[in-house]
Amino acid sequence: MFFKVKTSEEVLEILKGFDPVGTEVVHIEDALNRVLSGQIVSEEDMPNFSRSSMDGYAVRAKDTFGASDSLPAFLELKGEVIMGGTPTDRVVPGTAVRISTGGMIPEGADAVVMIEHCQSMDDKTIEVCRSVAPLENVIARGDDLRAGTIVFGKGSILRPQDIGLIAGLGVETIPVYKRPTVGIISTGDEVIPIDLRPRPGQVRDINSYTLGAFCRQRGAIPMNMGVCKDDFDEMRETVGRVLNACDTVWISGGSSVGARDMTVKVLESFAEARLLVHGIAISPGKPTIIARIGAKALFGLPGHVASAMVVAEIYLAPFLSVLSGERRSSGDGHLYRQAELERNVESASGRDDYIRVRLNKREGRLFAEPIFGKSGLISTLVDAQGLVKIDRNTEGIYQGQTVEVMLFTPSRGEAW
Repeated sequence: MFFKVKTSEEVLEILKGFDPVGTEVVHIEDALNRVLSGQIVSEEDMPNFSRSSMDGYAVRAKDTFGASDSLPAFLELKGEVIMGGTPTDRVVPGTAVRISTGGMIPEGADAVVMIEHCQSMDDKTIEVCRSVAPLENVIARGDDLRAGTIVFGKGSILRPQDIGLIAGLGVETIPVYKRPTVGIISTGDEVIPIDLRPRPGQVRDINSYTLGAFCRQRGAIPMNMGVCKDDFDEMRETVGRVLNACDTVWISGGSSVGARDMTVKVLESFAEARLLVHGIAISPGKPTIIARIGAKALFGLPGHVASAMVVAEIYLAPFLSVLSGERRSSGDGHLYRQAELERNVESASGRDDYIRVRLNKREGRLFAEPIFGKSGLISTLVDAQGLVKIDRNTEGIYQGQTVEVMLFTPSRGEAW
């Protein structure tokens, strides 16, 4: 029997009770996809000078008012802005200074007229055939950032464009949370390493590699601890060793009720152990165990790979976000797409059912085709692009109904 069956909402709330792992400082080149453990504050205006966004002439906007092809404005050319230098020529009424994209706006100018709208009359005079407004074609000092602005808050995940902005501020080292380390243990007398040929009754260790790849995808560091036999002493020694070396421990297999299933007994044998969850109102994945030993979480995952991966998507993904210090204002971090269900799907009330679906696009409409199969079949996951949740308070969903598809990351095939 299951002693501490929880709803999904209760499990997710429990997982929020764990703390992020430690912090470290990394070079900006190693900061992509890392989670900030502190704020990034701009110590200067960016840019720190007003510059041109076009090739053309720096002018006083009022000197161009009313200019047109039939009635151009004539301006005296005073010089040129040298790239990377401070302008030496001042723009006074009736004058202009040649400038390139990125050049510093000279004193007295407040706009740039594009070179396409000007013609040289001689070495000293240009003809302006279009008027410009103040600050037109100008990036003013501080347009990107003002000094003292909080650029990125604690818990932000750094993207390529974020790295560029930080580089523009001259910041080389960045405070981030460490990547969580995940110790992965596969259990079962029937499970063998993947380099061996299975004999009748044996299966290769799939879960260590699927869960390890899942961790890498989510920014964590997996540590594949290999296969552990159904032996209490061996399992306890392995769990203890992994617990000391990693931030969290994931054990696949041995979580369901059975004479030889001993994961709960092993976990409860440790001092300070607390069994938080033994069973979740979810299918597949009901026989999931969550325990806490000290500050660390240990998960007993179903041995069937489809069940283990559904549990990983629904619970372990947000848990890794917690350990990583990631800040989420809303949502669960997954991408969703709306689609029409292609056939009726029955469900037992009292549990959340997650149905694997394949997405098909026809005549501009997106359809979700249910993929049915036993939880031990990995091919159903390979064929699927995502999951559809059937709420525990309903008895099914119907053909033609619009459903929310939680996409696997990345989704295979067409960019839906």
